Formats: sequence, structure tokens, C-alpha cells
Amino acid sequence: MARLDKILLDRNPDFSRSRIEGLIKGGFVKVNSVVAEKAGMKVDETDVIEMEIPPPVPAMPEPEDIPLDVVYEDSDMLVVNKAPGMVVHPAPGHFTGTLVNALLYHCPDLSGIGGVARPGIVHRLDQDTSGLIVVAKSQKAMENLVKAFASHKHIEKTYIAVCHGRPRLDSGRIENLIGRHPVDRKRMAIVQRNGKSAITNWKVLSTPSESREKGYSLIECRIETGRTHQIRVHMASLGTPVIGDRQYGKQALDKRLPVVPARQMLHAWRLTLWHPVESRQMTFTAPIPTDMSVYGDL
Repeated sequence: MARLDKILLDRNPDFSRSRIEGLIKGGFVKVNSVVAEKAGMKVDETDVIEMEIPPPVPAMPEPEDIPLDVVYEDSDMLVVNKAPGMVVHPAPGHFTGTLVNALLYHCPDLSGIGGVARPGIVHRLDQDTSGLIVVAKSQKAMENLVKAFASHKHIEKTYIAVCHGRPRLDSGRIENLIGRHPVDRKRMAIVQRNGKSAITNWKVLSTPSESREKGYSLIECRIETGRTHQIRVHMASLGTPVIGDRQYGKQALDKRLPVVPARQMLHAWRLTLWHPVESRQMTFTAPIPTDMSVYGDL
């Protein structure tokens, strides 16, 4: 028996230990068709190890003249209402047309703040999730916002989701661990170990009679943590997956709707935070997109 990272290092002498650890942490390594959880896991000589090497991301994103819906802006921060379909930062398969490309054009001095590849990016939204995202424009703002979002202190994020069906209760709180799916690295899952704490407070906005008639619910989700795919995983765990969610949803039900969704019906609606430099509380809201409005009076 030997450590997984040592075996991979021996087989890939051109790779550094940190590169190997990053690939394992990113879910790019499987042992016997199961995503490896730890770099130090013990592997037998009969085990089958698979390692995928993702394509490199360009070091320097280029500015692009892409329209932005700016909700608020000052010398330290910017709040944008991100359109659905827009990727936040360059990644394999999406090297152009991202929010970062648009930000570099809108704010020429943004380059280098918080890193070269993701300048100004403090937190992220899924590509098909619309709504509010905050961007740091100064190094001091970057440092303070990163700390705030990491600790979840003085940060309140509220989303609106349109979901199939209706939960048994009118409101509730979900608290568990979310981690990488044991087989499919592109999915997240509720796990018993090796996951991160995930907390979602939810409330049904539509009435029971409306929900029964329409076959779906409007649900407000206030999250205390920001795990990858958190709301989508939690809503699916209630038996009420987000409409249009191709990873955790029910596409057969999507096709029966009067308006078939082109993306997941999830919107970052309200964001409350403390200004990272001036120390004053601020609250922003983003109008519900048209493609979500067709499902109810939002």
C-alpha cells in the first residue's frame, strides 16, 4: 500500500506535489472509478488510478466590451446584476465572454487586484444563476470582502428559486455537509464525511392552492454558507428541485411546463453586507429576470 499522491508523483515526474494535490482536490483523480477524496489515501497495486489533466487557462484575461448591469459602484467596490448564461471568470471552455472580461473593460485599473486570473472576484454564481455579485475595486476592499465572505459575518445572501412541487412544510432550515459526488466530479452531494458545512434557510412564497394548481413553488432561500451548488442540492434533497436544473432537477417535468426553462430558475435577489472600507451596512436587490417572472407574480 502507498499514498495516492506519491504514486502519481512517481508516474508524473514533471508535476509538482502541489499540482498533484490540486488535481486530487479538484476531483480530477479517480481510484477504481470513484473520485479520490484525499491525497494521502492508501492505494493498493491492484487499484486502477485515472487522472484527467484539464486544459490550461490563459494567464491574463483580456478586456471585452460587454454590457454590464451595474447596481452600485464607488472607488472600492462594484455590485453587478449578472445576466444568466454569463460565466464569472475564465475557465476551460469559457476563456472569453466572462464577467471578468467585462469588468476589465469597465474598470481598467482592476487588473491584479486579488490575482491575475480572477481580478476583483470575491464570490461566484453558477453560469445559469442570475443576480447580484460584488466585485472589489481596491486591494483593501478585496482583503476585507474575502474575509467577510469566508467567515459569513455581516453577509446575508437571499435567493429566489422556482422549484417543482411543494415542500411538506412552509419553511425550514437545512444544515448538513456538502462535498464532491463520490462518482461524478461535476456534481456535489450531501455527504456524511469529508464535506463542508452547508446551511440554507428556506420559505415558500407561493400559497398552497397556487402550488397545487401550478405544480411548482416559489421559494426564498437565505444561505448562511456559500458551498458550490448549495441551494440546488438542498432543494433537490427536499424533493423540490429547481426548475431547469440539468444536474439535480427533473427534465421530464421541465418539458411539461407551459414555458420550458432554458436554464435553472435561480436568482441571487438580495445581498446585505458592510462596505469593506467605509464600514456601513448596505443592502442591494436585483429585479427578477423576465424568464423567471413567467412562473408567478414575483
